[in-house]
Amino acid sequence: MSVTSRLSVNVNAVAMLRNRRDLPWPSVTGLAAIAMEAGAKGVTIHPRPDERHIRKTDVFELAELIEDRFPNKELCLEGYPSPDFLKLVEEARPEQVLFVPDDPEQTTSDHGWDFSKDTAALETGIAAAKEWAITVSLFCDPDQSHPEHAARLGAERIEIYTGPYGACFDDPERAARELERIALTAEAARECGLGVNAGHDLTVENIPALIARVPFIREMSIGHGFTAEALIYGFKESVQRFRKAMGEV
Repeated sequence: MSVTSRLSVNVNAVAMLRNRRDLPWPSVTGLAAIAMEAGAKGVTIHPRPDERHIRKTDVFELAELIEDRFPNKELCLEGYPSPDFLKLVEEARPEQVLFVPDDPEQTTSDHGWDFSKDTAALETGIAAAKEWAITVSLFCDPDQSHPEHAARLGAERIEIYTGPYGACFDDPERAARELERIALTAEAARECGLGVNAGHDLTVENIPALIARVPFIREMSIGHGFTAEALIYGFKESVQRFRKAMGEV
């Protein structure tokens, strides 16, 4: 029996491929629609300042797509809480915003917030998102001391950076250690009353062990691994493959 999906498909790579030509394909909204029709809970995008993949126009087109055709699905905007990004969040009104500590030149989100440093930008961003009734998630390294900081700032969720776990595809012993770090962080978050998301380098191969150890994960944002699967199996079938790995179908 099908259950509510945890899969949020990150379509940044679709936009990056489209941007190689001055053409409207592959269509970001078209493939996002296929993913949601196939059972994904929604889509995640990271509109960077240089628009090297997701463009501002994509943000509004995806927001409109969900409002018009998929009212039970979710759009998650990922980004650094700069004034420009917050303006975009205010205008697009996604269901969720994920604040990440990225430098504009980073190729991908590869570390969580350092909560020992100045968190003024986070405080401003969280206050604004709450005013707009948008769920706030903070990107965290797998460190069980971090959820308490996120809760104190007023976030409702954390997204645990699973990159170190995903990098252990050829080292089972190391993968087990990284998985335990994720689990301890997730348990600490639950104790703080936070929802738990996960994302980065998750695949159909490494998701089952993660779900078995942390069954209360609410959402998994998957882009690179999903796109790699979709090149072989297509978007529709890849949604089913990932949901099967999550134990949902």
